[in-house]
Amino acid sequence: MQKVVYLDYAATTPVDPRVAQQMSGALMADGNFGNPASRSHAYGWQAEESVELARTQIASLINADPREIVFTSGATESDNLAIKGVAEGATRRHIVTSAIEHKAVLDTCGYLETKGFEVTYLIPHSDGLITPDQVENALRPDTLLVSLMHANNEIGTVTDVETVGVACRARGVLLHVDAAQSAGKLPIDVARMPIDLISISAHKLYGPKGIGVLYVRRNPPLRVTPQIHGGGHEFGMRSGTLATHQIVGMGKAAEIMRLEMTSENARILSLRQRLWAHLRQVPGSRLNGHETQRLPGILNVGFEGIDGETLLLALDDLAVSSGSACTSASVEPSYVLRALGVEDTLAHASLRMCVGRYTSEKEVDFAATRINETVAGLHRARTGSGKG
Repeated sequence: MQKVVYLDYAATTPVDPRVAQQMSGALMADGNFGNPASRSHAYGWQAEESVELARTQIASLINADPREIVFTSGATESDNLAIKGVAEGATRRHIVTSAIEHKAVLDTCGYLETKGFEVTYLIPHSDGLITPDQVENALRPDTLLVSLMHANNEIGTVTDVETVGVACRARGVLLHVDAAQSAGKLPIDVARMPIDLISISAHKLYGPKGIGVLYVRRNPPLRVTPQIHGGGHEFGMRSGTLATHQIVGMGKAAEIMRLEMTSENARILSLRQRLWAHLRQVPGSRLNGHETQRLPGILNVGFEGIDGETLLLALDDLAVSSGSACTSASVEPSYVLRALGVEDTLAHASLRMCVGRYTSEKEVDFAATRINETVAGLHRARTGSGKG
């Protein structure tokens, strides 16, 4: 029986064995299981030391000060903490984001609209890009925050957040970057790039689910109001007992990404290009998003004249998706593709395919063959040309 080929790395990644090994040492009675906040005995000291090592490893991934790393439960909480945290008590009441952000940003901005904030939702160009000029033109004297993805989770397009940051800094506007998809895959250097807040999730970089961080700039200091109270942990920004095993795992995952980013990106990019070289030969195939300004591993392709639900059901030996994992229960076309101007029928018949650390050339070739055969079969069934 053919094993299902996993091509959904943008939804989540498997935990790297090196990460799992580190985590296992922080779980059981003969390991480092203590509460990092228990500073009256050796178990607590050892746990705290492990947490701080992980904080340093994660900070090194983006060239930050470890004191700028705040642990959360993941990028969704980090997005909420960043946006709500700077909005609470602010005198400026305007926020700029885009129509193709993750729901964690869009829904948070929608919540703030009910609290009297005004939000500008930038519409991407047809190639999926949000440009710095668009952002700069949207800034107003009362703009508090710009919140944008570094790389889109459905189509993989990359935003020039450094240039956006320059424009924001010149106007006294804060910049929050959702780097859930890009951290460890694209270079991020906060010592050079004018970014104030960054959301990162461990399970997108071969670490465990349920842990993430929010980078919060320290110089000059940035006020972020906590959204979870109860003990004043994490520099007063996020209370709760720290999950040592998850934090240790995220730290190790970040270290691996930092050390192996260049070589891994080259291999993953070659796999994505190989997959697209196959699929662009399929009649009616269309690439969604910019061809080059994109993440190495994400490919989103639409197939004209095909029923999307039938296509997805037929590819039961491929783990692919028709949109982001956060909206997989929806039968509506992808809101990201709609924002690009993709017609509903093509949006429904679009597949997101994501290669990663454990994808092989053999799996890419198998997936391309299956998609090609399935699309051809559906075309024959639709036109009736397969009848005798």
